[in-house]
Amino acid sequence: MKNKLSRRSALKTSAGAAIAAAMTPHLLEAASIKPIKLGGKVRHSVCKWCYRGLSVEELAQAAAQFGMHSVELLDPADFPIIQKHGLLCAMSNGPGKIAKGFNRRENHGWLIEGFQKMIPQVANAGFPNIICFSGNREGLDDEEGLKVCAEGLKKVMPIAEKHKITVCMELLNSKVNHKDYQCDKSAWGIELCNRVGSERFKLLYDIYHMQIMEGDVIRTIRENHPYFAHYHTGGNPGRNEIDHTQELNYRAISQAIVDTGFKGYIAQEFIPKRHPLGSLYEAVRLCDV
Repeated sequence: MKNKLSRRSALKTSAGAAIAAAMTPHLLEAASIKPIKLGGKVRHSVCKWCYRGLSVEELAQAAAQFGMHSVELLDPADFPIIQKHGLLCAMSNGPGKIAKGFNRRENHGWLIEGFQKMIPQVANAGFPNIICFSGNREGLDDEEGLKVCAEGLKKVMPIAEKHKITVCMELLNSKVNHKDYQCDKSAWGIELCNRVGSERFKLLYDIYHMQIMEGDVIRTIRENHPYFAHYHTGGNPGRNEIDHTQELNYRAISQAIVDTGFKGYIAQEFIPKRHPLGSLYEAVRLCDV
């Protein structure tokens, strides 16, 4: 999910420096962007970690002016900041770590305790989802990983069901970004959903990651969409803008998601190489089918 990006590197380009210097109540004017009217079929979100040159306040302000619905992958301390802009956090951070997740019993204690603490906070804010991870294999075969993950997640489901919060395990690639990560194929994640057996456990289908691991994105979405509670974008190769510089057709993918009847959120999770808000603006328009 996360790539290293320092504030210093984010500001190396003139566009990055300009936007950092121009963070005022008129963010869109600084970016030479005019507000747009969205179609209403897609609920738009953006992942904060990709915009480390911007504060939560600055990104929330821009997202609200874009007509977006959410800034996500935040902690409870950030919730009031986005709420004052009329936004929600479509996917909240959880207590887990990408490399250390539910596939090890020694992690179950602190993970379960963390979810028991954080799920009520997410529910009280009126937000829908919280993220979790499988962890790395470290020699664990896929069958044992499924078994151990299901054991731990079943202990989280009672509080998730009580508060009507969906716990979402993210599908990540183990080829480029997250070597050895176990939940790296949609079929493995779907089988885990079946074993957990709760409507409050589903998958975060990351389009970028699954393009790297298995491709066939639109067919996978059409055939398995009941298991997918949330979507992330990202241009492949590079994890940058989702425009003509990369291989995925995001307008067609967004249309396929909408055609399934999906009512959740599509979140932009690319690292902008150009003007960060300009790239976000373009991505929202592209996905607003």
